[in-house]
Amino acid sequence: MMARTTGILADRAIAALFEAGRLTSEKELDVDQIQPASLDLRLSAHAFRVRASFMPGPSHLVADKLDRLKLHVVDLSEGAVLETGCVYIVPLMERLDLPADMSASANPKSSTGRLDIFTRVITDRAQEFDKIPAGYSGPLYLEISPRTFPIVVRRGSRLSQIRFRVGQAMLSEPELLALHESETLVASKKPNVTGGGIALSIDLAGDKEGLIGYRGKHHTAVVDVDKKAQHDIFDFWEPLYSRGRTELILDPDEFYILVSREAVHVPPHYAAEMTPFDPLVGEFRVHYAGFFDPGFGHAPAGGRGSRAVLEVRSHEVPFILEDSQIVGRLVYEHMLEQPSSLYGSGVGSNYQAQGLKLSKHFRL
Repeated sequence: MMARTTGILADRAIAALFEAGRLTSEKELDVDQIQPASLDLRLSAHAFRVRASFMPGPSHLVADKLDRLKLHVVDLSEGAVLETGCVYIVPLMERLDLPADMSASANPKSSTGRLDIFTRVITDRAQEFDKIPAGYSGPLYLEISPRTFPIVVRRGSRLSQIRFRVGQAMLSEPELLALHESETLVASKKPNVTGGGIALSIDLAGDKEGLIGYRGKHHTAVVDVDKKAQHDIFDFWEPLYSRGRTELILDPDEFYILVSREAVHVPPHYAAEMTPFDPLVGEFRVHYAGFFDPGFGHAPAGGRGSRAVLEVRSHEVPFILEDSQIVGRLVYEHMLEQPSSLYGSGVGSNYQAQGLKLSKHFRL
């Protein structure tokens, strides 16, 4: 099998970027910071509260915009609360000096999305959020806006992750269908493949107790993003039950955790990403946290039956979701090589073999 020349960088190649000085950081990497196909990004010691989100544009540095737009500076060195409805810009510890043929993209981590924390990475002279153009050299910043719960963050907190790619890595629709036929990407007899992705639908039938999901409560205590099993579920979430109905009315400005009907499989030589919003399937947004690492749902990595947890928010108007309705699409990309560790294989994977599951911060 010939080595690929285009694709997503795996863990060894990400480590090599550090060794080559293409990726630098103000402190040593955490031992679990490099994931199978991505790198977690860490907050530095200061957050800038700003009046509004902004795009730097092709002729501006982020630091110049911050000088004009910042309201005050929040010290994160000992931990600080970021309030709902506010916008913060935080310089990240990591800095890039990408080769001319390498680009990158960022996404919230799974736990970040499940807490309804809106985040996106910004670069100097950016014209798109979460997209780092090939050959970019400079700092990275994270825009953070908690939507449902106030959060505690500190220097070193990891809310976002970045993937590196060389060339065009995405599978075409014929390639996607062929891979599904050989590897079963979603547990569906008749996969819906359009728009370059394979469809996922919603499960509103529920488990044996009829539990279909959770709705975030308002006016809660703070969530510490760095502490596992710290908070009682029922202080923050209202469980939702089917009660014999197979539909759910999404109220505008409410946040829901739901689950896909299909199990998802990402084979070892591939990575996947969920498209965050598809206007073809309804006026709502699904899944902030879009990266699925190689090995997610892979039986040898302990992932048989892993489903996609969906973070759902309706736009503007109430919207009725029905059981088995398509709610998003997974696009698949080639890896340059298979990672040395697959998702779920001892790399700090919290959501392998998951069904409906809240973020790691909550305990029953």
